[in-house]
Amino acid sequence: MTERVPRHQQYLRVLAMGFSAFIFNTTEFVPVGILTDIAQSFDITTAKVGWMLTIYAWVVALFSLPLMLLTRKVERKTLLLCLFGVFSASHILSVVAWSFPVLVISRIGIALSHAIFWSIAAAIAIRVAPVGKKTFALSVLATGTSLAMVLGVPLGRLIGQWFGWRATFGVIGVIAFTMMIILARLLPALPSVSLGSLKSLSAVFKKPVLLGSYLFIFLIFTAHYTSYSYIEPFMHEVGQANSYFTTFLLLLFGGAGIVGSVIFGVWGEQHNTKLLVVSGVLLIICLLMLNAVALSQWGISSLIFVWGIVLMLVPVTMQVKVFNIDNDAFEVIMSMYSGIINLGIGAGALLGGKVIIHLGLTNVGYVASAIGFVSMLVLVTLLRKYPILR
Repeated sequence: MTERVPRHQQYLRVLAMGFSAFIFNTTEFVPVGILTDIAQSFDITTAKVGWMLTIYAWVVALFSLPLMLLTRKVERKTLLLCLFGVFSASHILSVVAWSFPVLVISRIGIALSHAIFWSIAAAIAIRVAPVGKKTFALSVLATGTSLAMVLGVPLGRLIGQWFGWRATFGVIGVIAFTMMIILARLLPALPSVSLGSLKSLSAVFKKPVLLGSYLFIFLIFTAHYTSYSYIEPFMHEVGQANSYFTTFLLLLFGGAGIVGSVIFGVWGEQHNTKLLVVSGVLLIICLLMLNAVALSQWGISSLIFVWGIVLMLVPVTMQVKVFNIDNDAFEVIMSMYSGIINLGIGAGALLGGKVIIHLGLTNVGYVASAIGFVSMLVLVTLLRKYPILR
């Protein structure tokens, strides 16, 4: 960017992108906290409502790359504002949804805007950030994601308990519309500098190190969401917790994510590989121990706190590695990265539902930890074979 603006305004722009990340991730994750309420509203099972998470995530995964390529020449500020328009309108449909299929359709509209947002968010944040603050910009986006867990999901759950789950989606829609107006005034014109094309896409697929990295991130998110997607019914039925303690755990999980983003901001570049490996191992341990500590308030609280920290560290530390593989195809790589994450989210939500039906809620953590173990085998293989990742 050649525009000369005060440094504090550049920071405000980065923070605005972080809050945008907060909004988009809140709406993706908030159904986790109101799963039972939605199920009761439409008189269906929580496992069936879990399909809403899967469909949302898989729409993002399927359309992230095609939509990124389709919009690669569109001026970025205009594109971002259009995304918020679709996002807000889709939330209105969520509020008035008269059946579960209509609710799913509204979520598809949100997911399509989500798909493009995460293809361009990191690049925009880096472009509007002060010089030399790339890691800071990425850390702010990560903090926005964790705040979605800290404030978005618990507050969405509380709003749903007090006023009904439809009010939760309504509030998100109003906040998104307000943010669209703020971004319209705050951001400068951002001509597209994307080099993304079908040619760059083919080049990406010729990099085994990148494909292996995608496999790792897919497996680790599948492991996480196999269990986390159903944490609310798990705590109710297995942990015998009341709704307020479950809300507290969701709040704690998100708060731990902020701790994780701070850790990344301090040590993310110097000790990237160590953070990634340790976080992956701790995640597996948390998933494995979930059922064992479910009835202990101190035990489950400690586990959730560690889980929240490492779940934040894994994707952002891996994102740095993926970014360094090929800077020239950044938007293509990040579009696929976002798509792979959501593919894992959808697979995890789907698998978790199947585990509940066939094996019971008590076994979701064990199945999830097994998948996590496989993901770490993939990671260790990548680190040994490709020095660029170390």
